[in-house]
Amino acid sequence: MDSALINEIKCFVIETLNLEDMTADEIDTDAPLFNDGLGLDSIDALELGVALQKKYGIKLQSDAAENRAHFASIAALAELVSHQRKQ
Repeated sequence: MDSALINEIKCFVIETLNLEDMTADEIDTDAPLFNDGLGLDSIDALELGVALQKKYGIKLQSDAAENRAHFASIAALAELVSHQRKQ
């Protein structure tokens, strides 16, 4: 995976969710975004989903089963953005 894209997604998450006390280096690329990992909640997921759609033009269905996989980690989000860019 492209390390520049990974870093971009980390910074995007920090900026979007106002995680000012955190740096991109502190976020584990493969750690879960929710619960034990970064500790995000469903409101954060909604905010992040809307921001991803605006910035990257990603189409997300609110009830789609694959959303859980897309939002599993920074690596999964980067994969989603990378895939979207290729289309």
